[in-house]
Amino acid sequence: MDYPETISVDLRQMVLAIENAVSLVGMNDTNHGKRVGYIALQMAKALNFSDENLFFIYELGLLHDCGVSSDTVHSYLANLFDWEQSGLHCRIGHDLLSHFEPLKKMAIPILYHHTPWEELQHAETTIFDKRVANLIFIADRIDITAAPYYEKNILLHIETIKKSIAEKSNTYFNPEFVKTFLDISQAEAFWLSLEDRHIEKFAWEMGSLESTKIISLADLKQLAKIFSYIIDQKSSFTVQHSYGVANLSRHIAIKYGLPDIVVDKIEIAAYLHDIGKLHIPDNILEKKGPLSPTERAIINQHSYETFEILRPVTGLEEIALWAAYHHENDIGTGYPFHPEKGKIPLPARIIAVADVFQALLQDRPYRKGMSLEQSLSILTKMKNESRLDSTIVSLVENDAPKCSELAKKQLSIQELLK
Repeated sequence: MDYPETISVDLRQMVLAIENAVSLVGMNDTNHGKRVGYIALQMAKALNFSDENLFFIYELGLLHDCGVSSDTVHSYLANLFDWEQSGLHCRIGHDLLSHFEPLKKMAIPILYHHTPWEELQHAETTIFDKRVANLIFIADRIDITAAPYYEKNILLHIETIKKSIAEKSNTYFNPEFVKTFLDISQAEAFWLSLEDRHIEKFAWEMGSLESTKIISLADLKQLAKIFSYIIDQKSSFTVQHSYGVANLSRHIAIKYGLPDIVVDKIEIAAYLHDIGKLHIPDNILEKKGPLSPTERAIINQHSYETFEILRPVTGLEEIALWAAYHHENDIGTGYPFHPEKGKIPLPARIIAVADVFQALLQDRPYRKGMSLEQSLSILTKMKNESRLDSTIVSLVENDAPKCSELAKKQLSIQELLK
């Protein structure tokens, strides 16, 4: 098979992909980041921010909640105007982006995007960071305040929303920003543009704009690690699962003799393979007993969600498919696409073996992690049933101690993202 020798990806499209993933958490609102970005952008235009900063503010709005993985955290943020533990996800988001040079400028504003304006005056950061952080904060709380009314003819509730925000001028929000919001929100178009069908179209248009921010393969791998951290924080039982799968997939691909570019792309796909799990409720992932048919059906959606998140990003077409095929097999008992026999790409088959092996070794809510011997026994059984690629499983069997070490290796967040 021929593989491209290089890869480059539009950073803005990747930012939109991250937003699409993070917005799956909680599932009751999949456009919060898009609306926050839009509201902040409209306010920034009225405040005469430069064109460069307008794009920055929109993308910052998309990514402001990148530190949220849990349904519980999402619920508190969505239902309480000022949750006392809101700073936790701000800190996580800051730590994630501060390790990634192309988005590092967003780290400080994300750290402070739930800090009230009166407190923010004492923060040791630049005036620009303070203003931008508070702009995202007010946009975030405008959307949260408006959320109950989006499906109840929001035009009937404008004054209620405006009053709630106006009451917090000079305490939570910069008075200049409150005035700007009250001015631009007089237009019905401001509110109607926040409906799902309009906000999704706007995000698509923004993603289609030509961008000069093209990231390299090395940057893409670093961004994939950030994704993996967000994914794996979804459950205490999947901490660093994606890292273990990526680590082992890379090792297998090298042992298989694949070209360096393919090895790197397989590693990236492995980091991203479970991104669709952000769509699954925490109580299903954490369930200690057998899953019901309904719960199993929800679980079986995650690899398709992975595909839908990644495929719109130009340059990620192969990686999206490899990641999404990690539960497929040649006998048609996998999910969600059921490709014809022999049509599963080799990289996807490598990730599938690594995924199963790492999961067997790791503690899960319904069992303790298995021994190496038990795990190899199950891999062999799945190989004999044609549910896993026999050549790849044999590679693992013949290098079992090393494969086990790589699959189980744990890193600190600093080590993972450096």
